[in-house]
Formats: sequence, C-alpha cells, structure tokens
Amino acid sequence: MTVMALLADRPLAVALPAAADLPLDLKIEPLSVSSLPHVSAIDPTAILVDAGENPGQAWSVLQELRNQDARAGVLLIVEREDLERYPWVEVADEFVYPGAPAAELRTRLAMLRRRAGGNGDGTVRLGPLVLDTESYRATAAGRPLDLTFKEFELLRFLASHRGRVFTRPALLREVWGYDFYGGTRTVDVHVRRLRAKLGPEHEQLIQTVRGVGYRAADHEG
Repeated sequence: MTVMALLADRPLAVALPAAADLPLDLKIEPLSVSSLPHVSAIDPTAILVDAGENPGQAWSVLQELRNQDARAGVLLIVEREDLERYPWVEVADEFVYPGAPAAELRTRLAMLRRRAGGNGDGTVRLGPLVLDTESYRATAAGRPLDLTFKEFELLRFLASHRGRVFTRPALLREVWGYDFYGGTRTVDVHVRRLRAKLGPEHEQLIQTVRGVGYRAADHEG
C-alpha cells in the first residue's frame, strides 16, 4: 500500500473526501512546519498539503518543504478562489480541489509518482484481470486489453471495490467527475464495450444488479 502524508488541520472527510476511496496508507499530521520532521521520518511517496482552510499557513509549510528539498512529490489541496492567492507553482508539483472525485485524485497522484520515477503499488487484480494503474495497461488471463482511458478508469474503479454495487449516477460522479454532464446511458455504453473487450470468458466480471447498477464480481485477485 502506498504511504503518503497529509498535512491538514481539517478532517480528511472535509479536506479531501475522495482519498478514503483509494488504497492509501495516509499519515495525517497538523498543518505546521513542526510536522515536517515527522513527515520526513515516514519517507512518503507523496505529501498532500491542505490549503483549503488556511492558505497562508499552507504557503509557509510548502515554502519550508521546498527549502528542505523534499524528494516526495507535493500535491496541493486548494479551493478555486485561492488559486491565484499565492504562486503555488513555485512550491507544489500538482494541485487538486477538495471535491475532486477519486479518479481525478488517483490520476494526479500517479502523475506525481511518474515524474519522480517511482513505481508505487499500482496493480489492481480481479481474478484473471490485472490492471497496472501506472502504465494504464490491462490484461485478462495474460491477454492485453485495448481500453480507452475511461474504460480503464471504470474497470479499475469497479475492480477496486469488488462486490460493491454502484448506481449509474455514482459511477458518473466517481469516474467521469463532478463536471461531467452526460447522461447515465454513458455508463451503460462503457460497460457494454468493456464486456465485449473482456470476451465471453471474462465478461461476467462486471455484473448487472437489476434496478440498481453495476458491480465487479466478488472474485479474489
């Protein structure tokens, strides 16, 4: 499991709710320069800094992180109205809004790891299905699957929560994001395409729950 540090004075459910849906070992420390030695001791893959409540304090912490030349990538959590309040580009490697969906957060963290040259723990398995979230490659029983980005993200999200049923609106929110205005038929189309690419021998890995939505089979990977 990927170890990361979060510097925040707000609960995770407020600062970045989507983080709870990802397989992260998140160590939370107060948003303070005095927390940096604790962060350094755990040697995290990435450091998340919450500027949502106190941008000035976050700026000070980020400046000190840069002065220390921390080797971990830095992800800034910032409200839209504070984007131009400080020159964040000088002290952070990526940014995300507090309400970002899990798919967006996962992608931004993967971008951080890629820039740092790290591999991370980027494999999701579902029976014969293997998804590499670093390279966006997928195989079924060793056979490569030619998936679009959204097909991959939908499959990865379901496989990461195998056995759990998600409604179409929930999948739109988690995979396509809050700013997506397409209808729920988009989910049905992508599921149909995924099943076709998985083939008759593996299409049952994505199950329809009538009147509710979809789930990945509760299949040990």
